[in-house]
Amino acid sequence: MSNIVDVDRLLDSFLDRGIPGCGLKVVQNGEVLYEGYHGYSDIEDHAPVTSSSIFRLASMSKIPLYTTMMMLYEKGKFLMTDPISDWLPEWKSMKKFDHDENGYIHIVDAKKPITVRDVCSMKCGLPYCNSQEVTDNPVLTSMQKCMKPLIEKGHFTNREHVKAMSEAVLACEPGEKWIYGFSSELACALIEAITDKPVDEVFKEFIFDPLEMNDTRSRFEGDHEKRLVTLYRQSDNGPVPFKNSFFDDKHIPGAEHEQGWARLYSTVEDFSHLMQMLSEGGIYKGKRLLSPTTINMMRANGLSEKQLLDYANTYEMGYGYGYGVRTLIDKGAGDHSGALGSFGWTGGFGTWCEADPEDGVSITYMHNLMPDDELYTHHRVRAVSYGLIK
Repeated sequence: MSNIVDVDRLLDSFLDRGIPGCGLKVVQNGEVLYEGYHGYSDIEDHAPVTSSSIFRLASMSKIPLYTTMMMLYEKGKFLMTDPISDWLPEWKSMKKFDHDENGYIHIVDAKKPITVRDVCSMKCGLPYCNSQEVTDNPVLTSMQKCMKPLIEKGHFTNREHVKAMSEAVLACEPGEKWIYGFSSELACALIEAITDKPVDEVFKEFIFDPLEMNDTRSRFEGDHEKRLVTLYRQSDNGPVPFKNSFFDDKHIPGAEHEQGWARLYSTVEDFSHLMQMLSEGGIYKGKRLLSPTTINMMRANGLSEKQLLDYANTYEMGYGYGYGVRTLIDKGAGDHSGALGSFGWTGGFGTWCEADPEDGVSITYMHNLMPDDELYTHHRVRAVSYGLIK
């Protein structure tokens, strides 16, 4: 069994590897097993990481996103089998790339519509497209063509992004392959269309206010910008501030800063409230936000054996994929000491989280660094955190 000293020692060792600062909170059935903050939010100013330090979530924003989708599902707003064109009509008739037996590529009509299930399980058929760099990938080239007018415009809403991308050619038949990427933009657009509200308002109503997540937003409020930790990049001489403001400009209020759906920022404390709710059957401080049956549905593996091959990598060993989350399906393959069905996600700047409903455990870890050193840090955080379980 690990103890607080072991956890402190591990997190301190991360600082020696170049992690500027980090925070971790582990909770079991409402009891805090560990909460600690190490290093600096800004090395140059010697400002320490604290419980009020704000971190960029990047793709860990998908946990609130898909939790909201599941909340709407259990309210009867849609079925997973519904075509997304019921709300996003421009996505009704899609094209796909087809590879014939001679190796030639053709553009043909997709046989099936993209469904809500496809969107929630990363099977819409489109990856992310984050640059206009020349590529020999026909799918990315198709997506770049759709994106070009928006990039030239300089700012765009998520609805504009989704509408423009409906002209892209899919990599495969919807539902056929697990492809990480544009499904999240579609999920965001669906939330807005189903509720007839901006996604930020829906998050606030469904998740942030009930879970007392006052420091979790997509646009800066109050002193949030001042509390945002400095983003560093790794170098041979240690962490160096990342001067490019590209990653933070989208958090500035105002239409001129919109870049589709802006990913969220949060504190360890804030995000831990969400993970506690998910690990404790949908209840937070006595109030139910989500049914445990819906959480079980969310964390059920939905990948076939073939799709698991698309998903597999060293970092995700032992996991399958449910609705917007990784989910543990093989403890041995992943050297994982938590319970089967433990689920969560990761953010590209170094954030990681997991909920274990079987033992009522939630783990929330954050740092911000590029590259994020996730293979070294996250699995060690996972091991030492599960070692605290009583």
